[in-house]
Amino acid sequence: MDTLNQLRSLHHGDCVVCGDSHEHGLKLQFRVTNPHEVSASFDCDEAFQGYANMLHGGVISGLLDGAMTNCLFAQGHVAVTGELRVKFRHPVATASRATIRAWIVENRPPYYLLNAELTQEGQLKAKAEGKFIERPAA
Repeated sequence: MDTLNQLRSLHHGDCVVCGDSHEHGLKLQFRVTNPHEVSASFDCDEAFQGYANMLHGGVISGLLDGAMTNCLFAQGHVAVTGELRVKFRHPVATASRATIRAWIVENRPPYYLLNAELTQEGQLKAKAEGKFIERPAA
């Protein structure tokens, strides 16, 4: 099993965004797309809308945060979000597929800076910057 899936399974199995065990979770399957980047697709179901035909901003934020967390897993790091800044550029339509990707900008353990973006039909809809800190051993 690769590092991404191993750490996700071990530390995030019940995550609402990417966990396989969460009964009502989104179960996104992030994959490594280059050495420092992950991506996943998400079918923007109407069940997750805020305003009519628009994906809820909290769901968008969760997708971006989840992408950054999985990007860190892919690099062998288990970290928690310390700060998340999201910029919403355009509405994300329901009943359409979106792509979420994330990449590491700065890697200075125990601190990490990541960026993520959500695109739909080739248009950047939302982007985020996240500051993460390694999770203390339990």
